[in-house]
Amino acid sequence: MKADHSQGTERLAAGESLASRFERMAEAHPQSVALTWGSRSLSYAELNAQANRLAAHLRGLDVKADTLVGIHLDRSFDLIVAIVAILKAGGAYLPLDLACPDDRLQFQVRDAGARVILTESSMAGRFAGDASRVICLDQVRNQLATISDANPAAPASAVENLAYVIYTSGSTGQPKGCLVTQENVRRLFAVTEDLFHFGPDDVWTLFHSSAFDFSVWEIFGALLYGGRLVIVPYTVSRSATDFHALLVHEKVTVLNQTPSAFRQLIHADALATEPLRDLRYVIFGGEALEFQSLRPWIDRHGDAQPQLINMYGITETTVHVTHHRVTREQLEAGGSNIGRPLADLTVYIVDEQGKQVATGEEGEMWVGGPGVARGYLNRPELTRERFVANPFEPGNPGPLYTSGDLARVRPNGELDYLGRRDHQVKIRGFRIELSEIESVLARHEAVRECAVLARAEGGADPRLVGYVIAKNGATPTVEALRTHLAQSVPDYMVPAAFVFLDAFPLTINGKLDRAALPGPGSDRAHLAAAFAAPQNEIETMLARLWKATLRRDLIGIDDNFFDIGGDSLLLTSLHRDLERELRRDIPITDLFQFPTIRKLAEHLGAVGGNGGVEDRIAARAQRQRAVLARGRAS
Repeated sequence: MKADHSQGTERLAAGESLASRFERMAEAHPQSVALTWGSRSLSYAELNAQANRLAAHLRGLDVKADTLVGIHLDRSFDLIVAIVAILKAGGAYLPLDLACPDDRLQFQVRDAGARVILTESSMAGRFAGDASRVICLDQVRNQLATISDANPAAPASAVENLAYVIYTSGSTGQPKGCLVTQENVRRLFAVTEDLFHFGPDDVWTLFHSSAFDFSVWEIFGALLYGGRLVIVPYTVSRSATDFHALLVHEKVTVLNQTPSAFRQLIHADALATEPLRDLRYVIFGGEALEFQSLRPWIDRHGDAQPQLINMYGITETTVHVTHHRVTREQLEAGGSNIGRPLADLTVYIVDEQGKQVATGEEGEMWVGGPGVARGYLNRPELTRERFVANPFEPGNPGPLYTSGDLARVRPNGELDYLGRRDHQVKIRGFRIELSEIESVLARHEAVRECAVLARAEGGADPRLVGYVIAKNGATPTVEALRTHLAQSVPDYMVPAAFVFLDAFPLTINGKLDRAALPGPGSDRAHLAAAFAAPQNEIETMLARLWKATLRRDLIGIDDNFFDIGGDSLLLTSLHRDLERELRRDIPITDLFQFPTIRKLAEHLGAVGGNGGVEDRIAARAQRQRAVLARGRAS
């Protein structure tokens, strides 16, 4: 019998802090599983006790209201314990993504003034020289075990304190920290209770990085309602097949996905033998959802169980702004319907003069209500520019966040998302200022001019393309440019492809004509590796799969997958196709470890057992040749 979610659980109380609410859940459901990580689990009582001990330790280090505490931890029990403990101590957490290069991490720590950083001894060296106190949780476990596990006294006005600061891409070449309060988060769940009825029978996944605000929805959607949070290892999150198996095994009921990731899951679901019987909701966010992409899913599952929910949101307005249920009838509709604002938010559609536009006209979304964050850390001018007084309701003291996103109001009051007004884009759910990438790329010694675009071609997901004019006499390689960028920006901000030009196309007004920039081709002139053709059946098969995945005509067996346009999402697609081709399971980590065709072919041949893989590929190739021969004969 399925659980009855119609009543959910006890409603969030006004003025209640996140820590206090969690403590109520721990008291009401002490033996219920709060966290699952592989074969291990942690009950609400155990999670509460561990968080209390760490919170007491942090208070001893003078962590209090609005004190920022850095977290540099892999997805694990420690990550969730640290988040809950920081909130219990009265502080705010600062997620420091493991994928960030050192100088970007160190900038965030300095800019935030984080006095304490929670990490592990294997990663502590990344913060050498910082003024922060670095605490390695694996080294202080015995010390923490001696501390009382009683709930700490709640700090005064805790709900008005900061909950977290998440850094997003900035147009000046440096990221900017967004200040989000506990009340911003609390009211998000309070206002969506009647939409979802989350409760203790729900099972969620922590699929996203804690530095991506979708994780806030995942973590607290489970823990504020007595549900279970399944921590998804990074390698599992990169394999749609493995992730699908995890969803089935853990009986997940609430799944949160960017559309890009869900498209991979749709393919895995089509091949899976075990159906996803327990899903109640698939909630989309992070980037525009093309409804037509959901047709294979709805054809198999319908649109009633699970419900498909499209939610537009921004870090500065606390995860979600709108809600829209997608039905089969809407698959043919154009645009990206993001529905209506949540009940406590208002969205104004505004022209370039700051005046509201009529229904059906395009304009920028300005968002108002209690979800709007405090502003940007240490950026008063930018805060004044983006968080403005409400000119439409002068008596309303709350600011409006000028999102930079374009939309129009449909006749029925719902909103169509139309893209960005500026050079900010979303790639794989991450909001990116193209000018930040350009600023870093321009600092390379061989680059004279550069530009970066997000391009979507042939119905594929958008990807970043870098355009470069080299200095006279310089011949920068793709590998050198990627290495240079990777020292300052996370991997999702490194262009998947580069195009080298002698001059940029210009508009009649002498400005860069971005629309006239060519798409990336198969030019190898700027690759470090010389072209080497496949030498055997397995290399030929891999080259064919790579060409289809990367949309390139010419790929050598020594080309690095990530240097010629690959990323972790495309690697997931390649992994799926490779397993289908070989008809056996292959750890996705093999594709990270062996990023060239030559190395991967050697590895597959070795683990396949002296020709096991080769024999299957050769037999398949022989059958294909026989079919072609029969066709020519006829």
